[in-house]
Amino acid sequence: VQLQACGGGLVQAGGSLRLSCAVSGRTFSVYVMGWFRQAPGKEREFVAAINRSGSSTLYGDSVKGRFTISRDNAKSTVYLQMNRMKPEDTAVYYCAADYNTILTNNAGLYDYWGQGTLVTVSS
Repeated sequence: VQLQACGGGLVQAGGSLRLSCAVSGRTFSVYVMGWFRQAPGKEREFVAAINRSGSSTLYGDSVKGRFTISRDNAKSTVYLQMNRMKPEDTAVYYCAADYNTILTNNAGLYDYWGQGTLVTVSS
């Protein structure tokens, strides 16, 4: 299974950005999908997760109300729409796949990881 994240870049505070993560190698719909991020000098942080069908989502406290996770099973792709961005959102963002039925914010339970895409929010 391969995960390819893209869409990172430089954005001003208050702006928006959308990340995408394409999954190949196995049926996409069997995976819970998540987004995590890691800022320089900090531990990896949970951002959001979405269940197999897309009917249920979970968010980290720091992004609730600003970020939206979604998926298109026909395109084997998960998205992260980021709005009202803040400088503290600056990080490398990783998508991850969990062969499970339960939404989780535990990075250790995810089976596959993408390579990460850098997001920088300027003040």
